[in-house]
Amino acid sequence: MLTTRYMTSVKNLPAIFAKIVEGTAPKKFTTAHLKSIGFKSSNDVGVIAILKDLGFLSADGTPTQRYHDYRDKSRSKAIMADSLREVYEDLFNINEKPTSADREAIEGKFKSAHNTSDRVAAEQMRTFYALLRLADLNSVGGPKSKKGQEKPEEKREESETTKKGEAAGTSALAFAGLRYNVEIHLPATKDVEVYNAIFKSLKEHLLED
Repeated sequence: MLTTRYMTSVKNLPAIFAKIVEGTAPKKFTTAHLKSIGFKSSNDVGVIAILKDLGFLSADGTPTQRYHDYRDKSRSKAIMADSLREVYEDLFNINEKPTSADREAIEGKFKSAHNTSDRVAAEQMRTFYALLRLADLNSVGGPKSKKGQEKPEEKREESETTKKGEAAGTSALAFAGLRYNVEIHLPATKDVEVYNAIFKSLKEHLLED
């Protein structure tokens, strides 16, 4: 994924996001609201489309949960990092922690992905880096390595299988590197001698070397 949105001027971008944190969330984040918080330049209007792509606003301009989460100063940079990883996913394939050394490659990615001109690709690249400065890519909310991690569903399945085996009285026996599962279905009887005979036979034929 790679958004096409960009701003022709990113000078006020940090200040706009600072206002989002400081002020209250509007019912709708519109051009009028942007002007009311001090950003009256036509160059700043592009931030509304960017906020929608980042998941901060719904299609009609209503602040989303992500918008509200961003207003928590202790989480702002982590929320921005997660948003950027989603909206600029293709760029993080170039480098999971982009630096200024990646500018040329990132600009080229915009050109090839969206068939844009040099000017537009440069604006898209500058917008990305302006947003990147508001993010903490080392935040806890970032992607975690899958190496050595066990999938939760696999763990649950293994646990359920183990419990079922225990409940059914399954006995696991190993012979010469092979593993056999012997499932014993005990008859419904009050005669203890029947059980003794079953386990005696099991011991003689399976458990002894």
